[in-house]
Amino acid sequence: MKLNDRNISSKFRVLHRYLGFFLAGIMFMYALTGITLTYRDKETFKKEVAVERIIEKGLEKPPQMRGAKNIEYNQETGALTYIQMQPPKFLGMMENMHKATSSTPLYFLNVFFGIALLFFVVSAYWMFLPNTAIFKKAIYFTLAGIILSAIMIFV
Repeated sequence: MKLNDRNISSKFRVLHRYLGFFLAGIMFMYALTGITLTYRDKETFKKEVAVERIIEKGLEKPPQMRGAKNIEYNQETGALTYIQMQPPKFLGMMENMHKATSSTPLYFLNVFFGIALLFFVVSAYWMFLPNTAIFKKAIYFTLAGIILSAIMIFV
């Protein structure tokens, strides 16, 4: 498979184009949740929510919960109430999609999206012939992106 084969290049362009249009909505959602998750240590996109739960009865003291305040626990009934900062319901659902693990059904979307993004990385190099100036610049920009990401990870 040669990089400058016109038939392969044409097929990659078509796949790249239609997969790109299909994934535009998914990328939009991931971009929004990625931005909001950046601020998850703050209360920027959150509101106070009163939480009421029934837990084990007779505990000496209520359990410690990160981010909870005004914790009230009834030893006799096991009723636990507290205030916690949470994102609005829809935003919380979007964030759960973004943070899905292999034990949740949404992980299929994350894996599909990751594989599709890897396809975009590879197929982008079939957009231009390898001996052109724009292809060489693309390689330099790719290397710059990899180096910048590595620097940000290690800093």
